[in-house]
Parts: sequence; C-alpha cells; structure tokens
Amino acid sequence: MALLKLSAYSEIHERKKGVAFGGLGRKFDRCFVFGCNPLCVAGSVELNLSSSFCLKEKSNRISFVESCNCVLNEGNENPFDRFREFRVYASIPKSASAEVRELGRVHDAKRLILKNPEADSVQVGNNSRKNDNRRRSGLWKQFHSAKKSGKNFPPLLRRNEPLIHEKRCSDSDPNINHEIESWLSSIGPESSVEQCNHLLMLLEKANNEKTLDFFDWMRNNGKLKENADAYNLVFRALGRKEDWKSAEELLREMTSNSECKINCQVFNTLIYWCYKRVLTQQGSKWFRMMLDDGIEPNIATFGMLMSLYQKGGNLEEAEFAFGRMRGCGICCVSAYSAMITICTRLGLYKKAEEVIKLMEEDDVIPNLENWLVRVNAYSQQGKLEEAELVLKSMEEVGIPPNIIAYNTLITGYGKMGDMESAQHLFRNLPSMGLEPDETTYRSMVEGFGRVNNYEETMQYYNELKLLGYSPISSNFYTVINLQARHNDDDGAVQTIRDMRNMGCQYSSILSSLLQSYERVVKVYKLPYILKSSFYQNVLLDQTSCSILVTAYVQHSLLDDALRLLKEKQWTDPVFEDNLYHLLICLCKEMDQSDNAVKIYLQMPKSEENPNLHITCSMIDIYSAMGQFCEAETLYLKLKGSGTTLDMVAYSIVVKMYIKAGSVKESCAVLEMMEKQKDIIPDVYLFRDMLRVYQQCGMLEKLAETYYRMLKIGIVWDEAMYNCLINCCGHALPVDEISRLFDEMLQCGFAANTITLNVLIDVYGKAGLFKRARRVLWIARKRGLADIISFNTIIARYGQMKDFNRMKSAVRQMQYAGFPVSLEAYNCMLDAYGKEDQLDEFQEVLEMMKQDRCSSDHYTYNIMINIYGKKGWIEEVADILAELKECGMEPDLYSYNTLIKAYGIAGMVEEAVNVVKEMREKGIVPDRITYSNLIVALQKNDNFLEAVKWSLWMKQMGLSSSQS
Repeated sequence: MALLKLSAYSEIHERKKGVAFGGLGRKFDRCFVFGCNPLCVAGSVELNLSSSFCLKEKSNRISFVESCNCVLNEGNENPFDRFREFRVYASIPKSASAEVRELGRVHDAKRLILKNPEADSVQVGNNSRKNDNRRRSGLWKQFHSAKKSGKNFPPLLRRNEPLIHEKRCSDSDPNINHEIESWLSSIGPESSVEQCNHLLMLLEKANNEKTLDFFDWMRNNGKLKENADAYNLVFRALGRKEDWKSAEELLREMTSNSECKINCQVFNTLIYWCYKRVLTQQGSKWFRMMLDDGIEPNIATFGMLMSLYQKGGNLEEAEFAFGRMRGCGICCVSAYSAMITICTRLGLYKKAEEVIKLMEEDDVIPNLENWLVRVNAYSQQGKLEEAELVLKSMEEVGIPPNIIAYNTLITGYGKMGDMESAQHLFRNLPSMGLEPDETTYRSMVEGFGRVNNYEETMQYYNELKLLGYSPISSNFYTVINLQARHNDDDGAVQTIRDMRNMGCQYSSILSSLLQSYERVVKVYKLPYILKSSFYQNVLLDQTSCSILVTAYVQHSLLDDALRLLKEKQWTDPVFEDNLYHLLICLCKEMDQSDNAVKIYLQMPKSEENPNLHITCSMIDIYSAMGQFCEAETLYLKLKGSGTTLDMVAYSIVVKMYIKAGSVKESCAVLEMMEKQKDIIPDVYLFRDMLRVYQQCGMLEKLAETYYRMLKIGIVWDEAMYNCLINCCGHALPVDEISRLFDEMLQCGFAANTITLNVLIDVYGKAGLFKRARRVLWIARKRGLADIISFNTIIARYGQMKDFNRMKSAVRQMQYAGFPVSLEAYNCMLDAYGKEDQLDEFQEVLEMMKQDRCSSDHYTYNIMINIYGKKGWIEEVADILAELKECGMEPDLYSYNTLIKAYGIAGMVEEAVNVVKEMREKGIVPDRITYSNLIVALQKNDNFLEAVKWSLWMKQMGLSSSQS
C-alpha cells in the first residue's frame, strides 16, 4: 500500500481529474475519476511542504490540483499522525505504456493495485467514511505502513478482515471497539509494557489473529521480557484455535527467551480450552507436561481435568488425575463428583462406592452436585435404600429437597420394577414443596411401562401432555409397545399422531411400530393402523415404503406387500429395482421360492434391458425349485437382450445346467465365458468348472483350468484342494497330484474319503503301490476308509497280478469291519481267470456262496468269458441258465463273450443264432459283436460267410478291424 509521510491534514476538494488521498481516521467518500476503477499506490509517497508530491522510488513530480490546502499540524504530535496510509484513486493516461499497465493486478474484482503507478494529478484531503469496518481495518494499516520510517510498529494483519472475529464482543456495542481504536492510535515502540498488555487484552477479547500479530509486534519491540501476562493472553487465543504446536513453542520461549516463570495458570488456560472442546487426549498431555516441569496443579486444574474426563468417559486418565489430586492434598468436590459419575456410567458401581468412601475419609464436605451424584450412583445399581439414606443426609445438612434427586430415585424404582415406591414418592412431592416436572412424568411413564401396567402408563402419559410437557422418544416407544401388547390399535393411532406433532420422521415412527408389533408377533395389524394414520405418507416416501414392504415379506404378508408395491406413489426406477431384488433375495433366504416368483411376476420388467441381478436371482430360484425350463428361458432372454454377463451370472447359469444334468450346456456356457477376457472366476466358479470338465471327460480342459488357477494366484481352501484332486486326479501328472496332496496336508487341511480313494486309484494305476498303501493307511487312521477304498486297491493289485497283496488287502478289508464286497469278488475272479488260476477262481466262487453274495452281470460275464476261452460250452450254458433264473438277461457284453466262446468251440451256427437273438431282444450289435462273429467264421473255414458279415459291417459304418 502507499505510504504517505504526512505531518499535516488537508481538506479534500473534489475535482473531475486527479488522485484523491483520504486520511485514515476519517470517513472516506470515493471520488471516481473518469469512471475508472480505483487504484492504490504501492510505492512510498512523501508530502513536502511545497506544492508538489514526489515518489520516493521514482523522481516523477506530480502537480497539486488547484485549491488544495495543506495545513501543518503544530504542537505535540502523535507519532502515528505522521505515518498514515491513504487510498489513492487515479487514472492512467491512455498513452501509458503497456509496461505501466502490467504493473497492476485485480483485487476483489473491484480494485486495481499498481506497484509504482504514475498519476497525472493528485488531490489530498481527509474525507469522512461511512463504514465502521473499513475504519477499523484502516487502523491496522497504520502499523503495517510504518516499516519505511525507521521504527518498528505492529504489522498489518489481514486486509478487509473484521476486527471482531469471534462473537466474544458484540459489534453493536461500540465500547470495546472504540477503546481498541483509541489504544491503536496511541501505541508505539515507546509505549509501556502495561499499555501494550492492555491493548493485547482488548484484542484477545475481539480477534485471535490480530491478537497473535500484535503479540509478534510486542516480541519484536522487546515487550515480552518477564511479561507472563502477555503469554497468558496469547495462550487463550491459541487454545481457541487449538494450535497446540504453537502453544508448546511459546512455553519453551517463555523460559528461554523471555525469562518468565511458568505457573499453573499457564497450563490451566490450555487445559480449559481442552475441557471446552472435550479434547481428552490433549488435556492429558498438558497435565503430564505440567507435572514433568515440576509445576503443582491447583484446584482449578483438577476441577477442569475431571470434568473433561467425565465428558469423555476416560476412566484411566481420571484415576491418574484423581490420585494426583489426593496426593497433593487438594480437595476438589467437583472432582469427586466427576469420578463417581464416570464409574457409574461405566457400570463400575463398586468403584463408585469406593470413591464415596474416600470422600468421607478425606473429610470432604459434599455440595449439591455431589449429593445428586451419590443418589444416582446408588439408584443405578438398584441400591435404593442407600439412595434414600443419602436424601435424608441431604436434609440433615440443611440442603432443601431437590426435584432432581427425587427424579433420580423414581427412575431407580422404575428400573427395579418397584412402582409402588415410585408412586409413593411421586405423591409425596407436594408435601416437600416440590412440583413434578417433565422428567418426573417421563420416569413414571417408563417405570409403569416396564411393569406392563398399561392403565397407569397411559394416565401419566396423558397428564404429561396435558401439562404441556413433551414426551421423549423412549416414552413413545414404551407406549407403542404396551398398545401392541394390549391390542389397543386405536391408541396406537393416537400415539402416532403425537409422534408426528413432535416432529418425528415417518421412517422413525414406522421403525418403532415394526419393532413393537414384531415383538408380540402381530405385524398383521399394521395395515389397519397405518391406514388410519399415515399410510398415504408411506406411499410417498420410498424409504418408509421399503421398510414396510420388507417387513411384510419377512412376516409372510405377501398380499399386503404386493398391494403396497402396486399403490406406491414415488418414482425411482433404480431404487425400485434394488427394492425388488432385495425382496426376492429375502424370500430366497427364507426358503419361500413361491413368494419370490409372485414378487418377480408383479415387478415392472424391460424386455429390451432386463435387470441382470434380478434375472440371475430368479434363475437360481427356479433352479432350486426344479423348474429348469423357466430358468433356461430367463437365461435365453438375458442372452438375447445383449446384456453382458458378469462372473456371478455365469456361475449361476453353470450351476443351473449342472443341477438339470445338462453338462454339455454347462460346457457351452463356460466356452462363452472364456471369450470374455475380463471375467476372472472366483473359487466357487472354478470348482464348478472342474466338476463340469470332469463329467465331460475333458482332461485337457481340466489341466488348463488348473494351471490358470496357479497363474491367477487364487487362494485355495480345503474344499478347493479336495475338488482339484478329485477332478484332476487323472488329468495331471502323478507327481503334481502328489505335490498337491502333500501341500494340502502341510496347510492343515483334511482330505475327504473321495479324495483319498481317487489318490489310491491314481497311485494304483501308476504302479505306485507304496504311495497307495500310505494313502490307505491315512484313510484308515482318520476313519475315512470305506468299501470303495479297499475295492480300489484290490482291483489295482489284481490288474498288476500281485495276488498276494490282493489277498492281503481283502483280509485288511475284513479286519476293518467291512464285508468282502461284490466288486472285490469280481476283481479277484477277473484277475484269477485271466491268469488261468482256476483253482483260486473256484475258491472265490465258493467264498461268494458262503457269504451269500449275489452275482451281477459283471460276475456272470467274467465266468462266461473264462469258460468260453476254455471251450467249456456246457459250463457256459449253465451260467446262462443261472443268469436267467436270477431274473436277468444277457447284456451286450454277455452276448459278445458268448459269440467268442461259440467260435472257440467251433459252434458257428450257434454264434450266428446269438446275433439273431440279440436283434430280437432289441440289443444292437456293435463292432465287437461282428468282429467276434467274423473271427469265429474264419476259424471254422466259413470264409464266404465271413466276407458277407464283413460287407455288412461296412454298410453299417462299422470298422472292419478284427479283434
């Protein structure tokens, strides 16, 4: 801003041209020149006693306007009268260079400020100002404008900032403002510390920022040495600003630079603002810093700290401060009260009683607050006799009856369910010169509501309203609960009106109603109550509507829910879709699929843009209901709409086809999913993929899926390990399966029976019987081995012709408590028969007879095959007869084996007759059938017939390769 060195004041003479300078202490009338925006000179301007101005930084001379009078202010001069800041209104000639014009910047969209403008003419005067705020702001410019004078003055604070920053002093009361202005005009470097402190005190009451800036000026001018009062005033401002870092720096400065002694008053100032703002942690920090500096707290310190901890509920810090207080021998009654209150609120009633005893031991005379705290402590824990003794003690020491104490006692009786005593106290209040207040009536309502006394509750509730008092939310909730319990639906309607009159929101009222009627399982009454009260308002509010319709669905009031959804009067498609989805999912969780379908059928739907999430939920529900046609129809509509499916949608569709037994369709869905590169399956979808590929026998896809899972880095759980081994056991290398199994055990996961059986089979087929036996041992140790476990290892031993271990496995099976199964017998028969060990073969058949183990097709086919190879046609005929006696007919494998046997025995005609019999019985011969017949014909020199049958095979599209 422009600095005008002035030892005179002048009167303004308005001119159409020139620059107007107005004195700071006067009201200022703007004089616009040529309609231009005001300009402010940033350079220093010196007024000589001649008729000219000159810029200090530039020697440009500016002529005075005519009729401008400058009068020297003679006599004792105020130092601040010499250095005043003036506003400059100037016009820049059109001929001015671009450099001159670029010196400016726009300020608050009205004032253009130039660094060193050159004005055509100047006019000096002191006008009167109309705005008090500008006048106060101008006072602060005095301090900032004095930097060029060779002396230090308080710095300019914030431009255009009101002097009264916080409403600690009223702008309408000019006393403090006038006093500040007076002191500002008289304060200078030579002013005394007392004068500076007085101005600092006035500023502290008015504005934090200006307090701190004036404090900095005092520091720069040596006014803070041994001036603890100034620091205390600044600590107040810092406390209001919560600038604790600056406060810590000032504390160090007090002792190091200003040689001030820190006392408890300094810390009390800071703790006070922590108490006001409920800053528990910061208050504790100041207290501990105070103790570390060896400063003894006083009664005010502990009073504020304990009140702070009471507000914050900080028991640990409260106990520390309370112990220090007693250790210092300080008696602060409010501290005892705060400690009792904290313990009572936290339910630490024994500790609260201990504090009461400590108070008696310390000979502390209770005040009214302390007596009330004691009554509350005993009442909260149901010790009402002790609470009444406290009341008597209050009377004995001359404290008049207090309605708060009796309200506390009445509340205590209400919580204990002793409403007879509570009512007795209530009726005795007038005799003690007390009148029940709104808290009294509220407590009576709560108490009688707690004991389910509907008549008394309503009596006190109605009296509460008649006296002009307002029920609180808990009163409304108590009354609604009783009305629901006592079937007073009309009363509930009236209570709802009361709640509305009190300004309760519809959603809040509805929530209270639902809780009350759900508790007594009478939600079915809500439609009548709402119809009589604010049903129309529910229809208008989507939040209330969603709350109510959800409750209806939860309590199987589907017709009311559908009616509400149909009658609603709000429009929000997104919210509506989400609501329908919520209701459908709710029905699904409650296993009410039929209700979910009804809700879905009523909801508005878009054929072109179906809701993905709702459609997928319905596909899942239809699948659970076994209605796969409806589920597939929804999927096809979704697919036909062009909607992009997400991972969840694919997972649901795949599961739908798995449940329907349509594994091929599941594969098609997975193939479509693979085309969307952004789809990353989760654990559950990966498991479904593995199961689908296993059922389809797609070993390559199984391996591909497994390695994809490894690449993604998906976290495997126990179910995933089991699924991987079960499905990929025959698709991955044995070593990889073995590694997976070991990793599974190291992670602490348990393999299930199926997993262990798969491992036995994999190891057995690979000839790794040591590993297979280890897995069987693990299965037996964990109680997971079953008949299939033993059947599997017996079969593998038989295939490897390890008959000793096969017999051993059969014995282990019996020792484990399992009977030898038909599958085990069949495996032994097949193994012995193929190796022509007919004695052992017959032994197995005898064992089957002894165990009364019935044969199946596989058993008979094995015997036909073994006897046929030997050419034992009679035995084969006996087996066929036995097969028919058991009610079974030969199957394709039986006929193929029989044809082979007839060929070996040279019975060609019988072999041809077998083919005819197959056709008669509807069994379609396969390639093996014709191959066996052709071989039989060739072995018996019937080459012509063999050629005919070979041509027949070609016509049937079968391979002519012979077996």
